[in-house]
Parts: sequence; C-alpha cells; structure tokens
Amino acid sequence: MYDLHYSELSIKQLDKLESNSRERIIKSLERIRERPDAFVTRLVGESSYRLRVGDYRVILDLQKDVLIILVIEVAKREDVYKR
Repeated sequence: MYDLHYSELSIKQLDKLESNSRERIIKSLERIRERPDAFVTRLVGESSYRLRVGDYRVILDLQKDVLIILVIEVAKREDVYKR
C-alpha cells in the first residue's frame, strides 16, 4: 500500500476548499492507495499524474520504488493546467 505525502502548496489549496470538497478529495486519495495506476492518468509530456475528483484535479507524483504518492497540487480543472 502506498503512503500519501502532501506538498505545502497542496495543503494550502486543500485548506481553502469547502469542507465537503476537501473531504471528497481526501477520501478519493485514500481509496487509490491500494492500486493508484488503475485510477490515475499520466500527463502528456510530463512525469506527473492526474486524478479527477468531480470538478477538481489532483496532480500527483507516483514514486513506485518506495511506494509513495506525493500530492503536488489540487485545483479546479480550468486553473490547474495553466501552470
């Protein structure tokens, strides 16, 4: 089972969300800990992955050799890909 780690940016972004959206995203992240490859999609031209949770996208990095999911960013779809 993978361990979840959050970047400082993702913690700040989660704190700004409404509580029901935040809980939904955290539950989705907990759910994918068993087999993240089945739920995430690799971003084109990058080493990062994305997880879709409603209107939100979670950008993450899978470190398969040490079984870590690093949550990099959490934002609405229209905002997350502008960076």
